[in-house]
Amino acid sequence: MTEILDRLRLSRLGDDDLELLLLIRHFELKLLELYGRGDLNGTTHTCLGQEYVPVALAPLLGEHDHVFSNHRGHGHYLARFRDPHGLLAEIMGRQGAVCGGVGGSQHIHRDRYMSTGVQGESMPVAAGVALHLRRAESGVLACVYIGDGTWGEGAVYEALNLASLWRLPLLVVVENNGIAQSTPTTAQMAGSVASRAAAFGVTHHLVVSTDVNEIRTSLEEPVAAVRAGRPLVVEFATHRLGPHSKGDDIRPADAVQAARDNDWYVRYANDHPDQFHRLDGTIRARVEAIAEEIAARPPSRWEASSSWEAS
Repeated sequence: MTEILDRLRLSRLGDDDLELLLLIRHFELKLLELYGRGDLNGTTHTCLGQEYVPVALAPLLGEHDHVFSNHRGHGHYLARFRDPHGLLAEIMGRQGAVCGGVGGSQHIHRDRYMSTGVQGESMPVAAGVALHLRRAESGVLACVYIGDGTWGEGAVYEALNLASLWRLPLLVVVENNGIAQSTPTTAQMAGSVASRAAAFGVTHHLVVSTDVNEIRTSLEEPVAAVRAGRPLVVEFATHRLGPHSKGDDIRPADAVQAARDNDWYVRYANDHPDQFHRLDGTIRARVEAIAEEIAARPPSRWEASSSWEAS
């Protein structure tokens, strides 16, 4: 039993990585709280439970790489820019918003980063950008995040076909949390992500760990190969702690419990309590202060937000 527990123990992270993980976790929790109080309108899709994915990938992606996110993209943005002020201002429609408050939770554009709520839309766009990169910016890649449900979109297969034929520097990150909105993956997707990638001759790499250090080490060489023109599908077998959006969770209790049992947050707190508790309260307080400060700002105006300014 001791050997099993040791094997499951998460490795110790540097403070920077843990702070980023905690920032994303408390940012998402704060969003749900704000929506629950009626302080925010519209909808939001949190990445609770999946924060480790973009954090593990962050140092493997350079500033010149393009990142294409999706509806569940707050963690992707924060791992890229570490800018909770600009993102929360965008979602709340306050001054300092990344896109002047017109993009909201799902549709963000900044530098070489874009997110969209339209499933599968980013795949052909990312493939087109990867083609440009292959021709004009050697060694730079396009990274696109999709979910298991997105494999029902034809655009995914068109993009994979071209990526394989033209040897595009395209990194496809699949966050497979086992459920597409409210439909279990087993009820809506035949076969597997691996077999579908193989049909196009695209390399598939499965990640089942939530250990950031382990994941990062395992992906260093495969991601380097993408830069040389070998497209890659990295599938994360992950878990979504929260609902699909802000309140629509119809999963059975055992599925929710399985997600909680695999939550990196609880496991890391148990494995490295001193470091965790030293930083967790600090980051929680920081997010609280950010939310209060952003809420006190005046509404954003598009004319005053034509270009992003650091908050």
